[in-house]
Amino acid sequence: MPEISRFLGIIIRMFFNEHNPPHFHAYYNEYKAEISIETLEIMVGNLPNRVYKLVVEWAIEHREELKKDWELLRNDSPPLTIEPLT
Repeated sequence: MPEISRFLGIIIRMFFNEHNPPHFHAYYNEYKAEISIETLEIMVGNLPNRVYKLVVEWAIEHREELKKDWELLRNDSPPLTIEPLT
């Protein structure tokens, strides 16, 4: 599963040929969650509230890039790296 970004101990990844709806995976220590690109809601799993807020802030800033990476992966192409939270 390609890593597309890393910041403040948070790792963001996407799977090749993943199921819809478009989403990404966020990892922080022992926590992990699948987060919808459209709604930015946690679909599966959990994150500490502070970490979730940071992930949402990052995702809002990079939503179009996340959508592009989703399409690249769906077409068996490697995703592009996305800048960390600034």
